[in-house]
Amino acid sequence: DSGGGSGIGRAVCLRLASEGASVVVADISEQSANETLGSLPSDLRGQGHMAAVVDVSSKESVTKLVTSIQTRYFQPPSVCVNAAGITQDDFLLSMDEQHFDRVVQVNLKGSFLVTQAVAQALVACGAPKGSIITVGSIVGKVGNIGQANYSASKAGVEGLTRTAAKELSRFGIRCNCVLPGFISTPMTDKVPEKVISKIKSLVPMGRMGEPAEVADVCAFLASDDSRYITGTSIEVTGGLFIG
Repeated sequence: DSGGGSGIGRAVCLRLASEGASVVVADISEQSANETLGSLPSDLRGQGHMAAVVDVSSKESVTKLVTSIQTRYFQPPSVCVNAAGITQDDFLLSMDEQHFDRVVQVNLKGSFLVTQAVAQALVACGAPKGSIITVGSIVGKVGNIGQANYSASKAGVEGLTRTAAKELSRFGIRCNCVLPGFISTPMTDKVPEKVISKIKSLVPMGRMGEPAEVADVCAFLASDDSRYITGTSIEVTGGLFIG
């Protein structure tokens, strides 16, 4: 799981570990990755977790990660969750080019590099199946003030996922997106309280989501319960922007 150090990525790691998976927690922050690692259950026979540092925007770093996974487990990951993401918000009229580039590099290019590397490894070893899940955002569909870079990057991962699904289905690899709405994570902790209460009033269910509620959908997409689902996006928004 890239971005496994905090927020939604951490919740996904916990949920998949509780299902009996051996989890690789990959994050740009070694400390965060190790904190997540320390919290994972490993009660089930043969379960072994590891933490790894990765910069998803660097092909070299991603390649190194996949190689180290194969060295440790003697097989590529059969489930991959792309949860690494950043925001650098500013109005379109004043946004720095560097802030645009960085968000696209991590959120969009990073999802491409991780998806590509995992798919290449799965195909090369003749794995019977795989599930690649990318965390997008409802903002990729509807836009959001101050997030031209973020919304573009998240719209991009949906296009990437649909194309990957078409190309990889013949290898038994499914590719899907999960689109969270407003979820309580370190990413939303920066948002002022009065903005939070305004957001809550827009959500039909009247509250923000929890990371575990997104992780549960990722677990469904990772499992054989979703074996006939590929190329889709599932919204986890409490009804925000319905219709």
